[in-house]
Amino acid sequence: MKKIVALLLMIGLVLSAGCGTGKDQAQKEEMPSLEIGLMPDTDSLPFIVAREKGYFDEEGVKVNLQQFKSAMDRDSALQSGNLDGAVSDLLAVAFAKSGGFDVKVTSATDGSYQLIAGKEASVSSIRDCAGKDVAVSRNTIIEYVTDRILEKEGMTGDSINKVIIPQIPTRLEMLQNGKLFAATLPEPMASIAVYHGCHFLTSSDQMGINPGVVMFTAKALDSEKASIQAMYRAYNKAVKYLNETPREEYIGIVIDKGGFPPAAQEALKLPKYHEALLPKENEVTECVRWLNEKALVSDSYGYRDVVVDIFGK
Repeated sequence: MKKIVALLLMIGLVLSAGCGTGKDQAQKEEMPSLEIGLMPDTDSLPFIVAREKGYFDEEGVKVNLQQFKSAMDRDSALQSGNLDGAVSDLLAVAFAKSGGFDVKVTSATDGSYQLIAGKEASVSSIRDCAGKDVAVSRNTIIEYVTDRILEKEGMTGDSINKVIIPQIPTRLEMLQNGKLFAATLPEPMASIAVYHGCHFLTSSDQMGINPGVVMFTAKALDSEKASIQAMYRAYNKAVKYLNETPREEYIGIVIDKGGFPPAAQEALKLPKYHEALLPKENEVTECVRWLNEKALVSDSYGYRDVVVDIFGK
């Protein structure tokens, strides 16, 4: 009799475990898919690696990555409902909120934005850019970083002649072809320019400026929270992979899937990535101050107006 009871108990445990596994699997399969917008920069690489290495699949979430060449196109897709979230920046978040479109920052990113002078430019310091043609994209993270760099040198945004070129590949091409004195570029475009003879002046990370973020719509945060949490677990796996894996093992994926030109194969320099973490409060304050001073946004958004902790820590 004892043997029969023990056998029945064992069968019950097996069935219970099987039911639990089935339930967990069903929960994973029920998670809504996510549409994420990317830019051709190093901030986007953990997402690409997470997809290519199968980390999203491991976490049971489907993430569709859409790539854009300009911030304007990315933001239009977000506000038209074609994206749930995007690799973006604090300025774009403030613009969206000011326009009545509710979005929130869920993490900071690790990208670098660099001021690069052309091959033929006679330049020994940032001050040599005064009065010269410097390419930026208007009212974006690129112009913001450029103004912050100039500010730290005792200059203003009006010290240079800003040439507005929204598309990043076009900005790089014009700089390399000698049609600009300088340009502010994200990675890997900045490293590609330097690799081909252009001159590095300074960068956002060198200046302690980091307005890059990942943002999601309020609608997605409300209805797809479990999917976003799963996405971040996969993102963190990709960060670990990028930080610990020899460059030659992933560079092919980066070039092929990241929308980078072939020159990035040799030139690309990756930052040390961090697992998903929230932006610093002073980054939000500085961005809002800049937007207010330029009368681009009238509201003085506080940290909690802009940032949300998706894991509720």
